[in-house]
Formats: sequence, structure tokens, C-alpha cells
Amino acid sequence: MATGKIVVTAFAGMLSLSSGSTAVSAAEITVFAGLGVKAAFVEIVPLFERTTGHKVNITYDGAPPLVQKITAGTTGDLLVVPDENSDQLLKEGKLVDGSRIAFAHASMSVAVRAGAPKPDISSLEAFKDALIRAKSVSYNLGAGGVLFESMVKQRLGILDEVRAKRVITPQVGEPVGVVVARGDAEIGVTQLGELIPITGIDIVGPVPSQLQRPIVFSATMFPNSSQQETAKAFVNFLRSNAAASILKKWGLDAV
Repeated sequence: MATGKIVVTAFAGMLSLSSGSTAVSAAEITVFAGLGVKAAFVEIVPLFERTTGHKVNITYDGAPPLVQKITAGTTGDLLVVPDENSDQLLKEGKLVDGSRIAFAHASMSVAVRAGAPKPDISSLEAFKDALIRAKSVSYNLGAGGVLFESMVKQRLGILDEVRAKRVITPQVGEPVGVVVARGDAEIGVTQLGELIPITGIDIVGPVPSQLQRPIVFSATMFPNSSQQETAKAFVNFLRSNAAASILKKWGLDAV
């Protein structure tokens, strides 16, 4: 076990031991989180609250809309999104430089409507052929979508074809899996964690390894956070063994 993981585990243990005295020191933090971690956080947040006595006021949305809101002035204690989405906010001073801490990474997977034929995506060429044959393709505008387009352009050379048949989600922040389940798109490509919670789809599998690049999820502090210690405690909890098992369950790998 890595030293960092031992420290985090010990920290989580101390939180548990001190839970009986949290009534005096309990605090509330405001967290904004992307949809890629929502399914896991629905379990992790209550566990953190029970363990520590602290309260997490959390808002979920697509990463691009969250970035827009924060650029416009929305603030809180922590932002949890892929690193690609927090880069510019750090440069602009909307988040605290040096406070970004990674806790999980995600891979890209493919889904079709439940019961529909599953395309062959076992190789780069097979996946390319599946995208060409598909009448419609859905992927989001966040880090996963940017990565997907980059890989399709560089490794498959069919970006224009894929864009021409792309189905834009009618609602901002609507999961790709919902679009596929509704039958609006024949193939959906997005983070595995965004597909697992969706009913009405079949997950075909991960995109070929040549197109994979881990999407790293991190928590970053807002500069005007009034609950920095509690926010740090939540981040440490995200890196604990207890959180790691829940992250894995929902398609995310702990870092």
C-alpha cells in the first residue's frame, strides 16, 4: 500500500473515532460536482456525513455549465470536475492554485439502446467501422467529448463524419446514456461512470485502448472558502479506501 493511501486511511479512521464529538465542530460545505461522479457521490457523501457529522451541500451539473457558472461568479468551497475543465478556472484565479487534488480517473465506454445489436468495437478498425455504419452518435461537450473528438481525428481520421451524425443532447447536462436509451442516438460514447446508472441501455464495452486516455477527476478549492478544513477533510475522504470501493462500483478508479 502506498504511503499516501496509508495516511488517508489513517485519517478516515480518526474521523470515525471522533464522530461522537462532531456536534460541536460540525460544518457545512458547498460542493459543485460534474455528472461523471454523481452516481458514486450519491453513496460517498452520506457516508462522509455519517462518519464526520459534517454536511455537504452538493450541486450536480455537466462540467461545461458548471465552468460557465463559476466564471460568471458562482462560488462555494469545492469544485469536482475533470482536470481539463478546471484548468482555465485556475488560470483565471476562480480556483486556488495548488489546491487541486486528484482522487479518481475514468475511461471511455460505448453503449447502445437495450436490446439493440452490439457493434464490434474490439479493435481500432472495428470501432472505426462501427462509427461509420452508425446512423447517429452521441457524446457530451465535456472533457470526455473533447477527448473523444481528438482521438477520432488523430487515430481514425473520421471526425467530420462523426460530427455530421452527432446527436446534441436537447437539455444541458443530460447524460449521453439517456439520449441512447430514448432511441435518439444509435451509439453513445462517454465515461463509464455516466453509463452505469442509466436504465434502458446496454454497455458494449470500453473503446479500444489506442483511444483511451484517463479522464482525471480532482477536487479544487474556491479562493473564498470559509470552510477550508472541512473541505480538506472531504477531499481526504474521497481518497480513502472506503470511497475507493464505491468509486470502483460506479466505473471510476481511485488514484
